[in-house]
Parts: sequence; C-alpha cells; structure tokens
Amino acid sequence: MNSKSGEATLPRSGGSSEGGAHDSTGWALSLAALGVVFGDIGTSPIYALRESLDPGHGVAATPENVLGVLSLIFWSLLLVITVKYLLLVMRADNHGEGGIIALTALVSPPSSETPKGSRKLLVLIGLFGAALLYGDSMITPAISVLSAIEGLEVATPVFQPYVIPITLVILVGLFSVQRRGTAGIGAVFGPVMVVWFSVLALLGVGQLVQNPSVLVALSPHHAVAFFGRNGLIGLLVLGSVFLVVTGGEALYADMGHFGKKPIQRMFLIAVLPALMINYLGQGALVLSHPEALEHPFFLMAPGWALYPLVALTTIATVIASQAVITGAFSLTRQAIQLGYLPRLKIDHTSEEHIGQIYLPAVNWALMIACIGLVIGFQSSSRLASAYGVAVTTDMVFTTILFAVVARLRWKWSLTVVIAIAAGILAIDLAFWLGNLQKIPAGGWFPLVVAAGMFAIMTTWKTGRRILRSRLKDRRVPTVMFVDDVRRNEPLRCDGTAVYMDSNPNGTPLALLHNLKHNKVLHARVVFLTVQIHEIPHVADEDSVEIEDLGMNIYRVIVNVGFAESPEVIEALQVALDRVEGEPFAAIKTTFFLSRESLIATKKKGMMRWRKHVFSVMAKNAQSPTSYFRIPANRVVELGMQVEL
Repeated sequence: MNSKSGEATLPRSGGSSEGGAHDSTGWALSLAALGVVFGDIGTSPIYALRESLDPGHGVAATPENVLGVLSLIFWSLLLVITVKYLLLVMRADNHGEGGIIALTALVSPPSSETPKGSRKLLVLIGLFGAALLYGDSMITPAISVLSAIEGLEVATPVFQPYVIPITLVILVGLFSVQRRGTAGIGAVFGPVMVVWFSVLALLGVGQLVQNPSVLVALSPHHAVAFFGRNGLIGLLVLGSVFLVVTGGEALYADMGHFGKKPIQRMFLIAVLPALMINYLGQGALVLSHPEALEHPFFLMAPGWALYPLVALTTIATVIASQAVITGAFSLTRQAIQLGYLPRLKIDHTSEEHIGQIYLPAVNWALMIACIGLVIGFQSSSRLASAYGVAVTTDMVFTTILFAVVARLRWKWSLTVVIAIAAGILAIDLAFWLGNLQKIPAGGWFPLVVAAGMFAIMTTWKTGRRILRSRLKDRRVPTVMFVDDVRRNEPLRCDGTAVYMDSNPNGTPLALLHNLKHNKVLHARVVFLTVQIHEIPHVADEDSVEIEDLGMNIYRVIVNVGFAESPEVIEALQVALDRVEGEPFAAIKTTFFLSRESLIATKKKGMMRWRKHVFSVMAKNAQSPTSYFRIPANRVVELGMQVEL
C-alpha cells in the first residue's frame, strides 16, 4: 500500500478468488477443468484422423501409412501437449495466470532485463499471437458443431440437405444465450465431458478388441518410417495431424482459473488415455474396413447408438465452442485493460464469479463470422483447411516467449534454453510448414483476421500514446495549482468533485476548464486515476493509493491488474472514508470527465489513415461513464479539440 493519509484496500474484482483456483488441487476442481479446458482437444477425434488420411494429401491409406499417422498422433500429443505445455510452458505463469497476454507481460515490463528494442519486438510478437487467437475463436465453433451434425449423414443421406441449416440454428442459439452467462450451463460441463471421454474410450476399446495389432503404432519408428516412405508429401499430412493438438493453448490460457495440477492430472489420467484409445480404435476400424475412412469416428458406433452419439457429440462441441468464446471475452478484456483496444461494453453475468463476463460486440462479431464460415466452406473437411495456420503460428510465438522468460527471468543456462527451444521449435515449425499449404484453401482467413486485429490494436496503442503527448503540454503541475488555490482561493461550493484523468501526474484538464469557465471549486476535490498493471491481479493492500495534496484536494490512484475490472465507486468509498471530512456518497458527488474531439492532421506520429482509424475507434468507444459504472446523472463532460 502506498498511502500518505491512511491505509486503504479494495477487494479483488476479477479473476480467481483468494486461495481458490491457484491453491486447490481437489477433484471437484479437476472435474470443472475437464469440462472447460479440454473441450477443444477432446472433440478433435471427430475429424482429425479422417483429415489426416484424406486421399487429397497424396498419401494412400495403406496399413503402413495408417500406422504411421497413428504414431504421429500419439507422439504429437505426448511431445506438444504433455512435454511442451504441461511440463514446460505452464511454468511460465504470471502470478498464476496463463495465456499469451500473460506470457508477454512477463517479458515486457520496462524494469525487466530485456533490452528495450528486443522488448518492443517481443511485445509485438505476443500481440500478434493474441490477434491470431481471434481467428481461432471464429473457426472452432464452426468446425466443431458442423462436424458433429455431419454425423447425421452417416445414419441416413436424408439429413444431408439439413446439415447446414441445423448447424446454423445451433450456432445462433449458442451465441444468443451468452448474455445469460455460463454459470448455469457450466455446472453440467464437467459431468457431460466425463461421459464424453468415457464414450471415446468405449468406442475405441470395441475396435481394439477386434484388431489389437494396431497398438504397434505407439512405437516412434512408425512415425519415422512414414516420412521415409512419403518424403515431403508426408509433411503435408502434418497439417492435418496438427488438429489433434489444437487445444494446447487453451490448457495454458485456463491455468489461472484452475491451476496447474488439476489440468495436468486430468490430462494424464483421463484425457490422453481416452483420446489415444479412440484414435487407435479408429485406426483399427480403417485397417479392417478401408471404406470407413469417410467417417471413422461415427462408424465405430453400432447402428442403434448412432443417433445418441450424434446428440452427445453435438453437446460436446457446444461445450468446446463455449470455452473458446469465453476465452475471446477474457482476451478482449485483457487487451482493453492493457490499452490495446478501446473500451467496449462489458457485462458481468455473475454476482458470485466476477470473472464471468459477456462482451456483446465480440459475441455478435464471432457469431457473424461463424455463420459466414459455415455457409462459405459448407463442410468440416473444407473448414479444416482454414484451421491450423493461426494456431501453429501462435505456438511458435509461445515457444519464443517462453525461451526468453526461461533465460532472463529464471536464469536458466543459455545451453539448456537453446537445447529446449530448438527441440520444441523443430516440432512447432514442422507443423507450421505442414499448415502453410492450407493458406490458399482457407488458411488465409485467420491470417487476415489476425492482421486486422493486430493493426487495430497497434493503432489504438500508438494513438493513445500520441494523444497523451499532445495533452501533456496543456497540463499544470499539481504543486503549482494547489499553491495558486491557497493564495487565490476561488469560490467553493458544497459537495465532492471527482476529476477522472488517465495521467496520474499534473492537474486534470477537465478541472482547469471547469475552473476557467465556472470559476468555482467544490469543497472536496479528488483527482482519480485508474492504472492498469502488467500483472493479472493487484494485491488488496496495493489496490488504492491516496495522497493529500492540501486544500482538501486529494489524489486517488486505483491499481488494477489486466484480468480485473476496475470498481471506481468502491475504490472511492474505501479511500475517502479514511480521510477527514464527510464520508463519500456517489449521490452527492459530481464526476467531471474530459471528452476529446480528435482531428487528424499531417503532424508526425503515425500515418494519416491510421489517425482516422484511431479517431473512429475513439468516437465509438464506450464512454467512461458506462465502462467504470458511474451514475450517469452525476457526470459532467467537458469537451476539447486535439490535433493528432
């Protein structure tokens, strides 16, 4: 706590609760992790093996190649998910939080040992990695739900004309219920996924009993022999094999909600065995009945179980989609908090779990994108062509950032870091090269989305920096202002005035404008700044800083982590109730805000088209009144023009 007039603390307002997800390793938490974290990777068996053995790759589905692909699947799960993510990358937690934004924050603070130029490059890498996740968030619901509904075609061709309409109805329904929050439906996620992974294992066992010889695929020599037989063409198959590990980033991103141990435990004892038994079962079926390659997942089930399996698969894909959508909401809030996106409307959907949020703009944008993808690609096989490019690129960036953290923060020896990074990058880049051939067939889509989001985020960050520099010259030092009030005290009226300002130094411009035109100062004046820090959560004792500037003028700084939501009213109550004078009451307080009208000029800073984009974003950003949940009838906005 940094306070000059008393201590003040504010209860944490976002993320996991104290002593919750980060400390508990109980089975209840593990069950919850099973329901949320593993939806993406857990639904990959629906289409992954089918796409890996697609004749379009130019690799025939011979017994040797089937065993080779199964071997690649097993070792991909073992090396990428188990070794890279569970054992290595999850060590890089930012105060318990995971994900590429949290990882980037570990290498980006100015106080870190990373050189300034390198730090900027690493931040850009992390930022582009975050942008790539938006493309993934659009494709995952589309390919998951569509692949599940395609199971109806296996039962009877009568359903073929209805696959697309049914998929669209489910997607619209999925996005429409987001505003209600995930608390209710989330309660059944875990048990449903227990059933799902149990069914995966049962389906696989049924085929393994009939053809146990397929177990030889677990030997790595089948994977090596696969490339020996097929050469560079075999590299193209890796683009589809990669589908089995597409949920790896989710494991890391959700670490803050559940902790490392529950995720590691459930993957090793439940998810990995169920996945491999199912993949091996599909392989056994294809070896015995090559014609089953068209839909090996659904054809493993007996005829009577096909419709229940389609229903269960649909529910599982909805759960997988829900996790991705929720991740997009969290990612967007983190980007807003760190200053990479303008303020957007954020609804809190649970009073008990403040981390559960809903962003209407993001939700409807994702829905429109998903609908467009389903209509445009028409099948999960075609959508698979768009899937993988973004995630493989993101995995490469994660490896690079992890290596920097291991070397500079953990002081691992350079030899060890190079050896580990080189080994992981060799795998990541192999998958990346295998996915490059998907770009013309649809892989361009997530890259275009990522490029657009990257341009938006960097433009907003740069624009805000330019705007701060333009306003800096207009500020009056705080000491000078307070001295002037002491010598020439203006007329003071009853009540409290809170002047919100993004700059914790100097006198708020809104105050100078108000004093200039109205020539009156409130009895109690507060300069309020909300500062976002590059850590997920700020400790309670450091959440509020109070400084008595004299003449009944105070500066209050609210410190917030990038995974938290600022609670301005609560912060003011906590802070001002501890200083002399009447208690803080929002109903008796006037909030003064500055609203800048931006004019794009030829001044240096950034290209003019980017200035126009920044102006449009600033104009359409959610107002501070709504974002900080300030009573609208207590707000006065003072406008000013600023040339960019």
